[in-house]
Amino acid sequence: MVSAALLSIVAVCCLVAMEALHRAKWPSRGPYTAVIAWQALGLAWGVSTIGALLAFGLSSYELGAAGGVMAMVSDLITGEFLLAEFSQGLVGISHLVAIVVAVTLTLVLFAGLVASFVQVVRVRRRHHDLLELVASDHPDVPGARVVDHPAAAAYCLPGVLRSQVVISAGALAVLDNRELAAVLAHEHAHLRQRHDLVLLPFSSLKRAFPKVRLVRTYYETVALLIEMCADDQARRKSSSRELAMALLRFGAAGPAPVPAGAMAAVQHAEPDVMRRVNRLLRPDDELPYHAGAIIMGSSAFLLAAVTCLWHIPV
Repeated sequence: MVSAALLSIVAVCCLVAMEALHRAKWPSRGPYTAVIAWQALGLAWGVSTIGALLAFGLSSYELGAAGGVMAMVSDLITGEFLLAEFSQGLVGISHLVAIVVAVTLTLVLFAGLVASFVQVVRVRRRHHDLLELVASDHPDVPGARVVDHPAAAAYCLPGVLRSQVVISAGALAVLDNRELAAVLAHEHAHLRQRHDLVLLPFSSLKRAFPKVRLVRTYYETVALLIEMCADDQARRKSSSRELAMALLRFGAAGPAPVPAGAMAAVQHAEPDVMRRVNRLLRPDDELPYHAGAIIMGSSAFLLAAVTCLWHIPV
Protein backbone atom coordinates (compact mmCIF):
# COMPACT_ATOMS: atom_id res chain seq x y z
CA MET A 1 0.00 0.00 0.00
CA VAL A 2 3.02 2.28 0.38
CA SER A 3 3.53 2.43 -3.38
CA ALA A 4 -0.16 3.27 -3.89
CA ALA A 5 0.07 6.12 -1.39
CA LEU A 6 3.29 7.49 -2.89
CA LEU A 7 1.96 7.30 -6.45
CA SER A 8 -1.23 9.06 -5.33
CA ILE A 9 0.85 11.85 -3.82
CA VAL A 10 2.84 12.18 -7.05
CA ALA A 11 -0.37 12.33 -9.10
CA VAL A 12 -1.78 15.13 -6.91
CA CYS A 13 1.53 17.00 -6.98
CA CYS A 14 1.55 16.79 -10.80
CA LEU A 15 -1.88 18.44 -10.93
CA VAL A 16 -0.71 21.20 -8.59
CA ALA A 17 2.48 21.68 -10.62
CA MET A 18 0.52 21.87 -13.90
CA GLU A 19 -1.69 24.61 -12.49
CA ALA A 20 1.37 26.48 -11.23
CA LEU A 21 3.05 26.09 -14.63
CA HIS A 22 -0.10 27.37 -16.36
CA ARG A 23 -0.05 30.52 -14.22
CA ALA A 24 3.73 31.05 -14.33
CA LYS A 25 5.33 33.91 -16.28
CA TRP A 26 8.63 32.27 -17.15
CA PRO A 27 7.43 29.81 -19.87
CA SER A 28 7.37 32.61 -22.48
CA ARG A 29 11.07 33.16 -21.75
CA GLY A 30 11.85 29.50 -22.40
CA PRO A 31 9.04 27.89 -24.38
CA TYR A 32 11.06 24.80 -25.32
CA THR A 33 11.83 24.08 -21.67
CA ALA A 34 8.22 24.75 -20.71
CA VAL A 35 6.87 22.33 -23.32
CA ILE A 36 9.18 19.59 -22.01
CA ALA A 37 7.99 20.32 -18.47
CA TRP A 38 4.35 20.03 -19.63
CA GLN A 39 5.10 16.71 -21.32
CA ALA A 40 6.83 15.33 -18.24
CA LEU A 41 4.05 16.43 -15.89
CA GLY A 42 1.30 15.07 -18.15
CA LEU A 43 3.03 11.71 -18.59
CA ALA A 44 3.90 11.44 -14.91
CA TRP A 45 0.31 12.24 -13.92
CA GLY A 46 -1.12 9.53 -16.18
CA VAL A 47 1.40 6.87 -15.19
CA SER A 48 1.23 7.65 -11.47
CA THR A 49 -2.59 7.73 -11.42
CA ILE A 50 -2.86 4.39 -13.17
CA GLY A 51 -0.06 2.99 -11.00
CA ALA A 52 -1.74 4.13 -7.78
CA LEU A 53 -4.99 2.42 -8.75
CA LEU A 54 -3.19 -0.78 -9.73
CA ALA A 55 -0.98 -0.78 -6.64
CA PHE A 56 -4.07 -0.50 -4.43
CA GLY A 57 -6.10 -3.03 -6.40
CA LEU A 58 -3.27 -5.56 -6.47
CA SER A 59 -1.95 -4.91 -2.96
CA SER A 60 -2.68 -8.52 -1.93
CA TYR A 61 0.22 -9.67 -4.13
CA GLU A 62 2.66 -7.36 -2.29
CA LEU A 63 4.58 -6.97 -5.54
CA GLY A 64 3.80 -3.35 -6.38
CA ALA A 65 2.02 -2.14 -9.50
CA ALA A 66 4.35 -3.67 -12.08
CA GLY A 67 4.81 -7.02 -10.36
CA GLY A 68 1.15 -7.14 -9.42
CA VAL A 69 0.09 -6.74 -13.04
CA MET A 70 2.26 -9.68 -14.08
CA ALA A 71 0.89 -11.82 -11.25
CA MET A 72 -2.69 -10.80 -12.07
CA VAL A 73 -2.27 -11.78 -15.71
CA SER A 74 -0.96 -15.18 -14.62
CA ASP A 75 -3.91 -15.68 -12.26
CA LEU A 76 -6.40 -14.53 -14.88
CA ILE A 77 -5.12 -17.26 -17.19
CA THR A 78 -5.60 -19.89 -14.49
CA GLY A 79 -8.94 -18.41 -13.32
CA GLU A 80 -7.78 -17.90 -9.73
CA PHE A 81 -7.84 -14.08 -9.73
CA LEU A 82 -11.59 -13.41 -9.50
CA LEU A 83 -12.08 -16.18 -6.95
CA ALA A 84 -9.38 -14.69 -4.73
CA GLU A 85 -10.81 -11.17 -4.96
CA PHE A 86 -14.42 -12.05 -4.28
CA SER A 87 -13.43 -14.29 -1.38
CA GLN A 88 -12.26 -11.12 0.42
CA GLY A 89 -15.78 -9.59 0.42
CA LEU A 90 -16.09 -5.79 0.28
CA VAL A 91 -12.31 -5.32 0.45
CA GLY A 92 -11.86 -7.51 -2.60
CA ILE A 93 -14.60 -5.68 -4.48
CA SER A 94 -12.97 -2.28 -3.79
CA HIS A 95 -9.70 -3.66 -5.11
CA LEU A 96 -11.48 -4.98 -8.19
CA VAL A 97 -13.12 -1.58 -8.79
CA ALA A 98 -9.70 0.12 -8.58
CA ILE A 99 -8.30 -2.31 -11.16
CA VAL A 100 -11.27 -1.76 -13.50
CA VAL A 101 -10.87 2.04 -13.23
CA ALA A 102 -7.13 1.75 -13.95
CA VAL A 103 -7.71 -0.43 -17.01
CA THR A 104 -10.50 1.87 -18.23
CA LEU A 105 -8.34 4.99 -17.85
CA THR A 106 -5.50 3.27 -19.70
CA LEU A 107 -7.78 2.27 -22.56
CA VAL A 108 -9.35 5.75 -22.75
CA LEU A 109 -5.96 7.47 -22.94
CA PHE A 110 -4.56 4.97 -25.44
CA ALA A 111 -7.70 4.98 -27.58
CA GLY A 112 -7.72 8.78 -27.58
CA LEU A 113 -4.11 8.85 -28.76
CA VAL A 114 -4.72 6.31 -31.53
CA ALA A 115 -7.98 7.93 -32.63
CA SER A 116 -6.39 11.39 -32.77
CA PHE A 117 -3.46 10.08 -34.81
CA VAL A 118 -5.68 8.19 -37.25
CA GLN A 119 -8.04 11.12 -37.70
CA VAL A 120 -5.22 13.60 -38.29
CA VAL A 121 -3.53 11.32 -40.82
CA ARG A 122 -6.82 10.79 -42.69
CA VAL A 123 -7.69 14.49 -42.76
CA ARG A 124 -4.21 15.50 -43.87
CA ARG A 125 -4.18 12.92 -46.66
CA ARG A 126 -7.51 14.21 -47.91
CA HIS A 127 -6.30 17.81 -47.78
CA HIS A 128 -3.05 16.93 -49.55
CA ASP A 129 -5.09 15.42 -52.36
CA LEU A 130 -7.28 18.52 -52.50
CA LEU A 131 -4.24 20.79 -52.70
CA GLU A 132 -3.04 18.89 -55.75
CA LEU A 133 -6.20 20.13 -57.48
CA VAL A 134 -6.57 23.71 -56.22
CA ALA A 135 -3.07 24.88 -55.19
CA SER A 136 -0.24 26.02 -57.42
CA ASP A 137 3.40 27.05 -57.19
CA HIS A 138 4.28 30.73 -57.14
CA PRO A 139 7.62 32.26 -58.14
CA ASP A 140 7.57 34.65 -55.17
CA VAL A 141 6.82 31.91 -52.64
CA PRO A 142 9.46 29.17 -52.95
CA GLY A 143 8.82 26.03 -50.93
CA ALA A 144 5.09 26.70 -50.52
CA ARG A 145 1.83 26.20 -52.36
CA VAL A 146 -0.56 29.06 -53.05
CA VAL A 147 -4.34 28.75 -52.81
CA ASP A 148 -6.52 31.27 -54.61
CA HIS A 149 -8.61 32.39 -51.63
CA PRO A 150 -9.32 35.98 -50.55
CA ALA A 151 -8.91 35.30 -46.81
CA ALA A 152 -5.43 35.80 -45.34
CA ALA A 153 -4.17 32.42 -44.18
CA ALA A 154 -0.88 30.57 -43.86
CA TYR A 155 -0.50 27.06 -42.48
CA CYS A 156 1.49 23.88 -42.81
CA LEU A 157 0.47 20.26 -43.24
CA PRO A 158 3.08 18.00 -41.57
CA GLY A 159 3.69 14.55 -42.96
CA VAL A 160 6.30 11.82 -43.20
CA LEU A 161 6.67 11.74 -46.98
CA ARG A 162 4.97 14.97 -48.03
CA SER A 163 4.89 18.06 -45.89
CA GLN A 164 3.59 21.29 -47.33
CA VAL A 165 3.38 24.95 -46.45
CA VAL A 166 0.24 26.60 -47.81
CA ILE A 167 -0.43 30.30 -48.15
CA SER A 168 -3.49 32.04 -49.56
CA ALA A 169 -3.68 34.74 -52.21
CA GLY A 170 -5.24 36.95 -49.55
CA ALA A 171 -2.13 36.61 -47.41
CA LEU A 172 0.10 37.52 -50.34
CA ALA A 173 -1.96 40.67 -50.80
CA VAL A 174 -1.46 41.93 -47.23
CA LEU A 175 2.16 40.88 -46.59
CA ASP A 176 5.30 42.44 -47.99
CA ASN A 177 8.24 40.26 -49.02
CA ARG A 178 10.04 40.35 -45.67
CA GLU A 179 6.90 39.66 -43.68
CA LEU A 180 6.09 36.79 -46.02
CA ALA A 181 9.58 35.35 -45.48
CA ALA A 182 9.05 35.53 -41.69
CA VAL A 183 5.73 33.67 -41.95
CA LEU A 184 7.25 30.98 -44.15
CA ALA A 185 10.15 30.57 -41.71
CA HIS A 186 7.62 30.14 -38.90
CA GLU A 187 5.73 27.41 -40.78
CA HIS A 188 8.91 25.60 -41.85
CA ALA A 189 9.96 25.55 -38.18
CA HIS A 190 6.76 23.64 -37.37
CA LEU A 191 7.58 21.09 -40.06
CA ARG A 192 11.26 20.77 -39.27
CA GLN A 193 10.77 20.21 -35.55
CA ARG A 194 7.56 18.15 -35.93
CA HIS A 195 5.58 20.28 -33.51
CA ASP A 196 2.47 18.36 -34.52
CA LEU A 197 3.84 15.27 -32.77
CA VAL A 198 4.68 17.32 -29.68
CA LEU A 199 1.09 18.55 -29.52
CA LEU A 200 -0.50 15.16 -30.31
CA PRO A 201 -0.59 13.77 -26.72
CA PHE A 202 -2.32 16.93 -25.50
CA SER A 203 -4.82 16.92 -28.36
CA SER A 204 -5.57 13.26 -27.67
CA LEU A 205 -6.13 14.07 -24.00
CA LYS A 206 -8.55 16.79 -25.04
CA ARG A 207 -10.28 14.27 -27.27
CA ALA A 208 -10.51 11.72 -24.45
CA PHE A 209 -11.98 14.29 -22.02
CA PRO A 210 -13.81 16.77 -24.28
CA LYS A 211 -15.99 18.23 -21.51
CA VAL A 212 -13.21 18.84 -18.99
CA ARG A 213 -12.49 22.55 -19.23
CA LEU A 214 -9.13 22.26 -17.46
CA VAL A 215 -7.83 19.84 -20.11
CA ARG A 216 -8.84 22.24 -22.89
CA THR A 217 -7.17 25.15 -21.07
CA TYR A 218 -3.90 23.25 -20.68
CA TYR A 219 -4.03 22.17 -24.33
CA GLU A 220 -4.36 25.80 -25.43
CA THR A 221 -1.46 26.77 -23.16
CA VAL A 222 0.85 24.17 -24.72
CA ALA A 223 -0.32 25.08 -28.23
CA LEU A 224 0.61 28.73 -27.56
CA LEU A 225 4.04 27.70 -26.29
CA ILE A 226 4.61 25.68 -29.47
CA GLU A 227 3.74 28.75 -31.55
CA MET A 228 6.30 30.70 -29.52
CA CYS A 229 8.88 28.02 -30.27
CA ALA A 230 8.23 28.47 -34.00
CA ASP A 231 8.41 32.25 -33.56
CA ASP A 232 11.85 31.90 -31.99
CA GLN A 233 13.04 29.79 -34.91
CA ALA A 234 11.65 32.30 -37.41
CA ARG A 235 13.52 35.12 -35.65
CA ARG A 236 16.78 33.47 -36.62
CA LYS A 237 16.06 34.21 -40.27
CA SER A 238 13.84 37.29 -40.02
CA SER A 239 13.52 40.17 -37.59
CA SER A 240 11.05 40.07 -34.72
CA ARG A 241 9.34 43.20 -36.04
CA GLU A 242 8.64 41.64 -39.44
CA LEU A 243 7.05 38.56 -37.89
CA ALA A 244 5.05 40.68 -35.43
CA MET A 245 3.76 42.88 -38.26
CA ALA A 246 2.76 39.79 -40.22
CA LEU A 247 0.77 38.48 -37.26
CA LEU A 248 -0.95 41.85 -36.88
CA ARG A 249 -1.82 41.97 -40.57
CA PHE A 250 -3.35 38.49 -40.34
CA GLY A 251 -5.39 39.62 -37.37
CA ALA A 252 -6.54 42.82 -39.10
CA ALA A 253 -7.57 40.84 -42.19
CA GLY A 254 -10.03 38.84 -40.12
CA PRO A 255 -10.25 35.13 -39.20
CA ALA A 256 -9.49 32.65 -41.96
CA PRO A 257 -10.54 28.99 -42.05
CA VAL A 258 -7.75 26.54 -41.26
CA PRO A 259 -8.18 22.84 -42.10
CA ALA A 260 -8.13 20.25 -39.34
CA GLY A 261 -4.70 18.77 -38.74
CA ALA A 262 -2.88 21.90 -39.91
CA MET A 263 -0.71 24.27 -37.88
CA ALA A 264 -1.43 27.90 -38.77
CA ALA A 265 0.53 31.08 -38.21
CA VAL A 266 -2.57 32.62 -36.63
CA GLN A 267 -5.07 30.09 -35.32
CA HIS A 268 -5.72 31.03 -31.73
CA ALA A 269 -7.80 33.69 -30.08
CA GLU A 270 -6.80 37.33 -30.38
CA PRO A 271 -5.33 37.58 -26.83
CA ASP A 272 -2.88 34.78 -27.65
CA VAL A 273 -1.83 36.49 -30.88
CA MET A 274 -1.25 39.74 -29.01
CA ARG A 275 0.84 37.90 -26.43
CA ARG A 276 3.04 36.64 -29.23
CA VAL A 277 3.26 40.09 -30.80
CA ASN A 278 4.19 41.72 -27.48
CA ARG A 279 6.76 39.02 -26.87
CA LEU A 280 8.32 39.66 -30.27
CA LEU A 281 8.36 43.45 -29.96
CA ARG A 282 9.29 43.63 -26.25
CA PRO A 283 11.17 40.42 -25.53
CA ASP A 284 12.10 39.50 -21.97
CA ASP A 285 15.47 38.06 -21.09
CA GLU A 286 15.77 34.44 -22.09
CA LEU A 287 15.47 31.80 -19.40
CA PRO A 288 18.92 31.35 -17.80
CA TYR A 289 20.77 28.22 -18.82
CA HIS A 290 21.05 26.92 -15.27
CA ALA A 291 17.30 27.39 -14.69
CA GLY A 292 16.51 25.44 -17.86
CA ALA A 293 18.93 22.70 -16.83
CA ILE A 294 17.28 22.43 -13.40
CA ILE A 295 13.80 22.17 -14.93
CA MET A 296 14.94 19.56 -17.46
CA GLY A 297 16.71 17.57 -14.77
CA SER A 298 13.66 17.75 -12.51
CA SER A 299 11.46 16.48 -15.35
CA ALA A 300 13.76 13.52 -15.93
CA PHE A 301 13.92 12.80 -12.19
CA LEU A 302 10.12 12.90 -11.93
CA LEU A 303 9.67 10.31 -14.68
CA ALA A 304 12.41 8.10 -13.20
CA ALA A 305 10.82 8.34 -9.74
CA VAL A 306 7.39 7.33 -11.05
CA THR A 307 8.95 4.35 -12.83
CA CYS A 308 10.69 3.27 -9.62
CA LEU A 309 7.48 3.64 -7.59
CA TRP A 310 5.78 1.20 -9.94
CA HIS A 311 8.28 -1.43 -8.81
CA ILE A 312 8.15 -0.90 -5.02
CA PRO A 313 7.00 -4.33 -3.74
CA VAL A 314 4.94 -3.05 -0.82
